[in-house]
Amino acid sequence: MAQPGRSIFEEVGQDTPTRQTAQTGMIERGGGRGARRGIRAWLIALFALITVMVLVGGMTRLTDSGLSITEWNLVGGSLPPTSGEVWASEFEKYQQSPQYRLMNEGMSLSEFKSIYWWEWGHRQLGRFIGLVWIAGFLFFALTKRVPGGWNGRLLTIGVMIGVQGAVGWWMVHSGLQGEMTSVASYRLATHLGLAFAILALILWCILLLGRSEAEVMQARRLREKSLFGMGTGLMHLAFLQILLGALVAGIDAGRSFVDWPMMAGQFFPPDAFSIEPVWRNLFENPGLVQFMHRIVGYLLVLFAIGAFFRGRKAAAPSTRNAFMLASGMILVQMVIGIVTVLNASPLHIAIVHQAGAILTFSLIVTARYRAGYPKAQSVRG
Repeated sequence: MAQPGRSIFEEVGQDTPTRQTAQTGMIERGGGRGARRGIRAWLIALFALITVMVLVGGMTRLTDSGLSITEWNLVGGSLPPTSGEVWASEFEKYQQSPQYRLMNEGMSLSEFKSIYWWEWGHRQLGRFIGLVWIAGFLFFALTKRVPGGWNGRLLTIGVMIGVQGAVGWWMVHSGLQGEMTSVASYRLATHLGLAFAILALILWCILLLGRSEAEVMQARRLREKSLFGMGTGLMHLAFLQILLGALVAGIDAGRSFVDWPMMAGQFFPPDAFSIEPVWRNLFENPGLVQFMHRIVGYLLVLFAIGAFFRGRKAAAPSTRNAFMLASGMILVQMVIGIVTVLNASPLHIAIVHQAGAILTFSLIVTARYRAGYPKAQSVRG
């Protein structure tokens, strides 16, 4: 007979039942849960700061403030002018720029200060972002709280932030040459594109760190490959649209044709290839650049509709919801874009359009993540 308190499933001859405490897997031991939470919070702060940086950059461009500071001084430039003498010196430097001579001649010192503060604030925010990354990375690295396999990812973010600073000056420098009154549009597109790439990488890391390493590995086995592929395609097409939007902003193309759906009363804009050599029209012709931005926008909406219907078939509710939100926001963003054009790109609407681009791209990246790492659903649903 079985002894009281003993299971009938115990091996014969086993005297005392033993209970083993569940052990934490090697994956979880590689980087403590606390480290994942802490790094995630740090990355969320970086994401928020860079989002603000992009919007301040947009305001700097819309107010034609980006060329008000004509030098790059990483350390000394962090201090703003504190006396009338210093302000006069900064203003004198700006007066030597082609933008002042060709566009703002006769500007008063008070008017100069209004554009100076936008550019100074933009650069100061960039410095602060760099310091936040350095402080966070050193803290987690020196205290050995970085989970296994994450050093490379975090270092990549830091390198990209550093490169972004160099690209920013490369962009500004282009507007201080020859007869330029603004920065080169393709350099502006490079600067904005890199900002969105940094945001996407940080967001991807935030999403991965929101779950344990074991959960992430398990979720990857449930990847919906076709939907993940659609999310990847949607992300790339949206990124192209963002680059084209930067070209539009760089040459003020949004204020050149203010009718929709036509352009100057016709489908294809007039004088679309009037600049020599012909390839320069792709970057500098307002009609052609805006036309490309419109066409890619239409393609993006069509792609989003397809992704929406494909996403409805996803097994995980979170994946379905993610594609629904991304697709819906793409439609909203198109409407905002049309309103921006019809009103000749006023500052307040244009900056809403740029903020919408950040939200749209973030939702697309999130939808792609949900397809790649879907949440397991219980039998009860």
